[in-house]
Amino acid sequence: MGNIGTGRALRRGVALGLAAVAAWGISLTADLGDMGRELAGLEGEPALAASLLAAQMGELPGGEGRLTGWGRLLLNSSTLLKQGEGAVLARRSPSQSSTAEPDPAGPDPDDGDDLEPPDLRPAPEGDGVVEMTGRGKEGSQYLRDGGLYVYNRTGLELDASLLQEGTVDVTLGEGPQILIVHTHGSEAYSMTDGDLYQESDPYRTTDCTHNVVRVGEEIATVFRAYGFQVVHDTTLCDYPAYNGAYDRSYAVVEQWLAKYPSIQVVLDVHRDALVGSEGEIYKMVSTEAGEKVAQVMMVMGSDAGGNPHPGWKNNLAFALSLQHNLVKGYSSLARPIVLRKGRYNQQLCPGSILVEVGGHGNTLSEAIAGGRLWADNVARTLLEMRG
Repeated sequence: MGNIGTGRALRRGVALGLAAVAAWGISLTADLGDMGRELAGLEGEPALAASLLAAQMGELPGGEGRLTGWGRLLLNSSTLLKQGEGAVLARRSPSQSSTAEPDPAGPDPDDGDDLEPPDLRPAPEGDGVVEMTGRGKEGSQYLRDGGLYVYNRTGLELDASLLQEGTVDVTLGEGPQILIVHTHGSEAYSMTDGDLYQESDPYRTTDCTHNVVRVGEEIATVFRAYGFQVVHDTTLCDYPAYNGAYDRSYAVVEQWLAKYPSIQVVLDVHRDALVGSEGEIYKMVSTEAGEKVAQVMMVMGSDAGGNPHPGWKNNLAFALSLQHNLVKGYSSLARPIVLRKGRYNQQLCPGSILVEVGGHGNTLSEAIAGGRLWADNVARTLLEMRG
């Protein structure tokens, strides 16, 4: 999960060029009679400039001087476009500023964003790593039921009644009950706590004692301590090729479900990647019993992307049942659940959840601590379901 910055920068440059051409076209009409005079008069309207910029570019980087190079040159070449920059900046919502939490979910594999790893780079000097505690809030895209929050990224018009619709369809019996896999197993954490590893890519390593597979094993250890039988598959589905990782993890899950039909819970354990507009890295933390630990987020799929997933509301109901006890048991360990368009292979089992343990700004020790606390609470909830 991560960000795709290079393509966005290219699109912005092209958009500025198109907008500049549009402004140039207006200037050419100055000598074409009454229509020309009317069109040329629009050059004094900041609203038009704002519309040109906003429609073509979407979010404009915040503040004078932050659009650089030839993009700034194109902007400055047109009085019309230059007038519009301030209006677009003024209309930006707080959620688009560099001080706000970035998209909490990252790309969606069913939208084709699983083709290449996110472009993660070292944090800028100074305040390059920003600590943040993700919480739900009123309005926006959040659905709320008491202390439960679900961030709706499906594109569907949903309301809080959704949180009551599904049925928990998870029955834990004899034999292996829990499967842990890693679609992006090489995802790793910050080395700022002295946990050093050989990178295969930035914030990624094939050393499973230092990547998210290690966190998965810590989670498995907690479940086993409560008496559950756990299968932990350590296959690095994203290595050597990131493209197709979800196809490979699909095959892994399918294989284990065929071998052990008793498996009712499938956890695809990841770490998040949260980068701000200025390159700052967001470190998701919670303080529990005086200890700073990584926050944990559950990501749930749906059929909004066009792929069949008839049981997605039941999957969501299962995640909500776990989240209910998490928000009661800890101050802020659990980030709000995120509901996405893609399926994340969750159509294979009604107890399937994608689990993001911390982000690349967190340390491995923080991720282990947060993952263990999360697993401890979830294990106790599963015991209650078991009866």
